[in-house]
Amino acid sequence: MSLALAFVPAVVVIGILFVWALNVGNAIHALARMLGQLLLIGYFLGYIFESDSVLIVACVLAVMVFVSSWIALGTVKEKRSALYQKAVFSIFVGGGLTLILITQGVLDLNPWYEPQYVIPLAGMIFANAMNTISLAAERFYAELAVGKNYMEARNTALQTSLIPVINSLFAVGIVSLPGMMTGQILSGVSPLIAARYQIMVMCMIFGSAGIASACFLLLLKRENTPMEQSRAEGKSTES
Repeated sequence: MSLALAFVPAVVVIGILFVWALNVGNAIHALARMLGQLLLIGYFLGYIFESDSVLIVACVLAVMVFVSSWIALGTVKEKRSALYQKAVFSIFVGGGLTLILITQGVLDLNPWYEPQYVIPLAGMIFANAMNTISLAAERFYAELAVGKNYMEARNTALQTSLIPVINSLFAVGIVSLPGMMTGQILSGVSPLIAARYQIMVMCMIFGSAGIASACFLLLLKRENTPMEQSRAEGKSTES
């Protein structure tokens, strides 16, 4: 029952939207969807954790990769289908290698697929890789549209895609206490131990996001090199 109090600020915002004649329906839909999704995933994860099946864990990870890759390309919808395989490969490489390093090298899980650790960590890794690819794709094609060559567009896109992650590195511990660290502290874990786990999380997020974004941009080189050559030939013909 006390959880209902958490909705009080949300109801206040909905009231403001209503009074100001803004899109209150979208906010209500978002809150209802959030509630339904979290309750559903709560029951679903409970089943996964109890089953302790490597096949189920592998299926969940595959769904995460495929869905996050599709969502990542929402910023370039006209090229979505053509770039989908590149996004899948990039998230799989950047996120998958990082996940293996963290779960097997740092945490030394036994069994290696222990769902209580693998699935939440994979969610953080793939979600951040998804966001960086989304930003990289949008910025890359925006730079090409104003006449930049592949190298210039690639470098700008990579730098832009990492802005949110780098900002979070600057802010963590001073401006914000991330969810994982806060949750551990609230559960009674020593703040120093919680900080060590958070360091692991921040490094894994930065690494997976940067590798995935760089990999995606490198895969775009082949399809854009002929475009640059034809553009250069066109300019030489005009001169």
